[in-house]
Amino acid sequence: MTDIDLSSAHARLRASNPLIQCITNTVVQQFSANVLLAVGASPAMLDHDADAAQFAHLAGGLLVNFGTATNQQFLAADAAVDAVTEDAKPWVLDPVSIGAADHRTTRIRRAAAAHPTAIRGNASEIAALAGAGAGGRGVESTDEVDAVLPAAAELARTTGAIVAVSGARDAIVAHIDGADHIARVDGGHSFMPLVIGTGCSLGAVTAAYLAAVPPAGTSSQAGPAGSAAFERFTAVVAAHAHFAVAGEAAATGALGPGTYSVHFLDALFTTDDERIGRARVEVTTV
Repeated sequence: MTDIDLSSAHARLRASNPLIQCITNTVVQQFSANVLLAVGASPAMLDHDADAAQFAHLAGGLLVNFGTATNQQFLAADAAVDAVTEDAKPWVLDPVSIGAADHRTTRIRRAAAAHPTAIRGNASEIAALAGAGAGGRGVESTDEVDAVLPAAAELARTTGAIVAVSGARDAIVAHIDGADHIARVDGGHSFMPLVIGTGCSLGAVTAAYLAAVPPAGTSSQAGPAGSAAFERFTAVVAAHAHFAVAGEAAATGALGPGTYSVHFLDALFTTDDERIGRARVEVTTV
């Protein structure tokens, strides 16, 4: 078992209020922006190819999600990824609907080859990106999280990214110093998949937590747990823990998906350092 400091990750996010550029699914832009505000970040839904790179230099982190991608968004993502890579800023790839159509799949694989800091998707999307599956049914997963963990670990090794697999019990995998670190996060609620934007907005929140990670060499911890790579792993786990805790709390008083979505935003906002620290997270190293 490896110790992981989720409370500090949450405190850094709230203190830093990072600006996150989202090149994302047009269906979820407003919800994702509201989610970012609720967790303590600032959203920027700036996805035009003419100024995406310039803005990426100003942002603290970037999300790339090709859910409803246009040619403009593809070009904007290329430019923004180049900019954040040049600045050594974090960016997150959500391989939504990979395998559903050839052009989309090609573009997602091209983005994955550009070394994202984190890759976040459902089990079928992660399996497909790793070359171990054909993808799900549109945006829906047809695979279980535990079944694709070997593929997720291999994807983490080959891309250098932290790989997060969403499901009934989320799993986050990072390959650090020759070892695979695997975090399993419990929580959430069955209403979450019935609200459009929960998965896509989690990608944005993951970028926000990563943007709040202190520069390399400034951690107060010693050893592997204090390394920059482990701090980034902790940030991705904290993003998922935040959603798990808030998702569970939001069910109280919710009558269905409509009222749940409102309660979920409130729960994201009211979740504090202490509550994040009590999230049901199990971390192992193999």
